[in-house]
Amino acid sequence: MTTIFVTSSGTGIGKTFVMLQLIAELKASGRRVHALKPVASGFDAARPGDGDTGALLRALELEPTAANLDAVSPWRFAAPLSPDMAAARERRTVPFDALVAHCRAAGRRGDVTLIEGIGGVMVPLDAEHTVLDWVAALEVPTLLVVGSYLGTLSHTLTAVAALRARGVTIAGVVVSESEEQPVPAAETAATLARFVAPGAVRVLPRAAPAPLLPLVASYLE
Repeated sequence: MTTIFVTSSGTGIGKTFVMLQLIAELKASGRRVHALKPVASGFDAARPGDGDTGALLRALELEPTAANLDAVSPWRFAAPLSPDMAAARERRTVPFDALVAHCRAAGRRGDVTLIEGIGGVMVPLDAEHTVLDWVAALEVPTLLVVGSYLGTLSHTLTAVAALRARGVTIAGVVVSESEEQPVPAAETAATLARFVAPGAVRVLPRAAPAPLLPLVASYLE
């Protein structure tokens, strides 16, 4: 059984897009896939099939029932904010130890378990923990999803430095093509590759998604 964490250098860059692509490729390869986004903000309880959680459930061929929602995204908040802020508006918190335990238990459910983070690497989960603490506690290979927008080089390399400083294994960096970019995404990827090596950098065009399975193939049992 293998668990892979999908995080990012920021929000709205393409983590779910990458998750859906990987789910499809893993299923096509004959593997049993489990996926979750344990912490979700901006969740509309009136339309549970919408949003990132709904997209993951559809990819897994599951209905947005209460049980399935609780399994995939047990900590759901209405406000589209960082988890600590969104939870505070509901007088709740994200219980860090329970979050880590939930992810570890989920990792025993399929051949491959994909865990989608929330926001970027340094987004606060509660008063003391960030997404980086979450990734480090799980000790699993991590895919870093970044954009090709102006400024992504600094954002990406800062995220890489933060992950490596905590001993996180970076399985690869996925450059998810941004709607606006100063240069072709391939040029951004080539620049990042010089600094990210030995980790692999791949471009994921939105118009014609490229295979991502090779990035994580060496981590699959």
